[in-house]
Amino acid sequence: MNITRRRGAIATFITLGVLTVGLAVTLNITWIVLNKRTLAIAVLGVILFSALIALVVLNTVFLIREIRRNERQDTFLNAVTHELKTPIASIRLYLETLQRRPIEETQRQEFYKIMLSDSDRLLATVEQVLKAGQLGQRHRQQNRTIINMHSLVADCIAITLQRHHLSSESIVLEPVPGAIRLYTQGIAEDLRTAVINVLDNAVKYSPDGVEIRCSLAITNYTWVALKVTDTGVGLPANQFKRIFNRFYRVPGRAMAKIKGTGLGLFLVRNIARQHGGEAIATSPGPGLGTTITITLPLATPNSSAGSI
Repeated sequence: MNITRRRGAIATFITLGVLTVGLAVTLNITWIVLNKRTLAIAVLGVILFSALIALVVLNTVFLIREIRRNERQDTFLNAVTHELKTPIASIRLYLETLQRRPIEETQRQEFYKIMLSDSDRLLATVEQVLKAGQLGQRHRQQNRTIINMHSLVADCIAITLQRHHLSSESIVLEPVPGAIRLYTQGIAEDLRTAVINVLDNAVKYSPDGVEIRCSLAITNYTWVALKVTDTGVGLPANQFKRIFNRFYRVPGRAMAKIKGTGLGLFLVRNIARQHGGEAIATSPGPGLGTTITITLPLATPNSSAGSI
């Protein structure tokens, strides 16, 4: 079912629900008028019709939610198909070119570089989908260690710079106030996935130039907060929570040009929550950049758990 048909279905269900509720109310009033001398029957009629109205409303809400959920899943499938097909087609094209005719060594090395970049993109998409499946299956508790957040974020920044071929000035990690070391306890692989997803999002949604600042600080004495701020397309206030939903993509022409699976920030929020923390988004408005904040429980390096 395409988006236009789904919108029509939603409108149909809403209209049907309104008409059914209106009919039920009319019958309810008629019942009361006809049986106003018999109080018990009138009260029974009110209860029955109220239950009917409630069921109709709940059924309509459920159907609309299912339609929207299916719409998001179709959007996800289309996005994943594009994210998988595009690098595969690119790699195949360069391989066919290398096979059909002789290529100068300089150009050959450039082809290898592009194919490696496309394979990295392909691998990142597959890993993202697999990670979403893992998080949906169970609450992972194993392999928890004490993690130096500054080192982890610095590693993630280096990976992002290399992946997107950016200069070192594009993403800056600000010094921690007081030069203190901040630790949290968790699964290093998952936290690295969360931070890289936030950085990738910040890069993707900065089409006019990447300028990202990262900062780490203690908040409320017992929490470590990572803030990633970009100067990209920004967000309206009504999208701050929705962008963390699975398969969700922010509507609009500017956003539609930016490809993605709708899983990145879903993974970020779930990983943060599985570590006892939270992830939130803020923005001054469209065109004014976005800040993603990951808050995690502060840990001490002398904990009984291992450390990295």
